[in-house]
Amino acid sequence: MGIWDTIITAISQLNINWWRDTIDILIVAYVFYRLILIIRGTRAEQLVKGLLLLLLAMIASYQLQLNTLHWLLRQATVGLAIAIPIVFQPELRRALEQLGRGKLFQRSYWNWNPQEFDQMLNELLKAIPVLVKKRIGALIIMERETGLKDWVETGILVEGIVSAELLINIFFPRSPLHDGAVIIRGNQIVAAGCFLPLTDDPYLNKELGTRHRAGIGASEQSDAVAIIVSEETGVISVAHNGILTRYLDEKKLRSVLTDLCAPPRSEGISFWPWRNSK
Repeated sequence: MGIWDTIITAISQLNINWWRDTIDILIVAYVFYRLILIIRGTRAEQLVKGLLLLLLAMIASYQLQLNTLHWLLRQATVGLAIAIPIVFQPELRRALEQLGRGKLFQRSYWNWNPQEFDQMLNELLKAIPVLVKKRIGALIIMERETGLKDWVETGILVEGIVSAELLINIFFPRSPLHDGAVIIRGNQIVAAGCFLPLTDDPYLNKELGTRHRAGIGASEQSDAVAIIVSEETGVISVAHNGILTRYLDEKKLRSVLTDLCAPPRSEGISFWPWRNSK
């Protein structure tokens, strides 16, 4: 009995929940990693650096017994507790949207086969050179996993299959819908004349007008891809994740849109095989 009592006592002294602690640490580390990815390359990155500097200054003032400075910094943290949700509102919204786009809640609009995508892309690339040649400004938003219903409701419903002729007529200068954005879902033009949120990036090139700011703003607040044709220069640009890529030609534009928007493909077998059954 003495040996068994010793074994039981030794086991009871072990931390049998070590695996829970390990999982807990891994989850927290992953959450911080994802937060860093979300704010990286955004204005929030500079704000985080400022907050860390303020925290270090508060710790240093406490260690050096600079009581007045420490009191001021401590009072500032109270205001920051209220200001942080306001300052980081775009990043918090983006984080929640990415959570909603997780596999558990995934609601993809890519329920169409690759052939339909190719047909839509061909029509799109037939229309854009015409818009460029005639110096007709255009803003086309391609919806991905984030639903754009709020923006669709600001425009006029079209619900027509994407065609070069339809796109050119929508953006023709005398058309009542040419000032707004066209929103494409799948191979369908859902709405035209839509109003989009403008980016408030203070470092944006001053040469870029409202159309470019709206395209970038839409890509900041969703995972949509914005195609912008400049009315003044005819330059083709694409905005995605708040980043604007300019001076694209037709070949490069096709490559970018295929990489960002094409549905999954499998060699020799359609992603939706029942659609190809005869």
